[in-house]
Amino acid sequence: MKNYFIIFFFLKSLLFTNYSFSSENDIYKKIDLFGEVLEKINKEYVDEIDQSQSMDSAINGLLQSLDPYSAYMSPKIFNEMQTETSGEFGGLGIEVSMESGVVKVISPIDDTPASRAGIKAGDYIVKIKDTQVQGKTLSEAVDLMRGPVGSSIELTVRRRGVKKALTFNIIREVIEIQSVKTDLLEDNIGYIRLTSFNENSGEQIEDKIKDLEKKQNIKAYILDLRNNPGGLLSQAIRISDFFLDNGEIVSTKSRKASENRKWFAKKGDLTNGKTLLVLINYGSASASEIVAGALKDHKRAIILGENSYGKGSVQSIIPLKNEGAIRLTVAKYYLPSGKSISEVGVSPDIEVNEEGDEFRIKSETDNQLNYAIKLLNG
Repeated sequence: MKNYFIIFFFLKSLLFTNYSFSSENDIYKKIDLFGEVLEKINKEYVDEIDQSQSMDSAINGLLQSLDPYSAYMSPKIFNEMQTETSGEFGGLGIEVSMESGVVKVISPIDDTPASRAGIKAGDYIVKIKDTQVQGKTLSEAVDLMRGPVGSSIELTVRRRGVKKALTFNIIREVIEIQSVKTDLLEDNIGYIRLTSFNENSGEQIEDKIKDLEKKQNIKAYILDLRNNPGGLLSQAIRISDFFLDNGEIVSTKSRKASENRKWFAKKGDLTNGKTLLVLINYGSASASEIVAGALKDHKRAIILGENSYGKGSVQSIIPLKNEGAIRLTVAKYYLPSGKSISEVGVSPDIEVNEEGDEFRIKSETDNQLNYAIKLLNG
């Protein structure tokens, strides 16, 4: 009975804000119902349950009913997440979300066990080892994928356009994220590969562009955002600004009008208006979509590839008293055109479909895009 009252007051504090009297009565009834269900489970369920774990699942279920990106993080998972954001961690190297009860791959990170094994953006992970993912929370599924560096794990995935399930055996590694890579292609084409938007991405790209502009007679740039799952909004704004001379970059709209914001480019294009090609695919999400969408809306770049993922929402990490946290969607992104990215993504100017190990163009293009096609096909 003590646990019942703890649950009761927890749910009361969680749910009661600015409700009318009749609404409060309805909510009280639901809380009574929840307590009754929990009591029945404790007494009648075939196996003994861990009440603490059940409450964690209930909290997570509430959050995940909102959208695929809101979730509860236990103290252990929150601590592990803070370790991962330092840029080096053990794992497979994939960004994931939950969709229709299974884990969906947003994007594999370049040169990680997952990408080398052949995991692709859009894959659905349906089984981890011998455990079905259906019915698990995202946190539980991620926990199953964690393990000692050097240990192996078997993932069973479903892929769009492939009838049979695919099985991958992957060795866990220490994941070191190097977000920026550059190269000089033939005919003085500057190539910039950005794999994530972390704290130093903008500074690294700025240094690389300035270095290329000083030492080489650069004619055009390719910004490669394929399989980039996103990252920090501040870096997306800064990197977009490098290629724009003015105008809106992105806006966010939240529940409170007072918290709505807009960000604008400052005067000065680091590349002096040179031709810019941006590569995206289904694994380009969040911050990648902000950059690609802003450059497309301002007609500053040609967007080449596949439609992007469509993760157009802002999540805030809110610490809790138990040293855990919740990841909660607090706003949505909007492009300069006023369009939302959420569940829609950014469509390319020139569509390129992936067929096996090659990419094939689906429309007529001019010669300057040949460099991108050569790059896509390796």
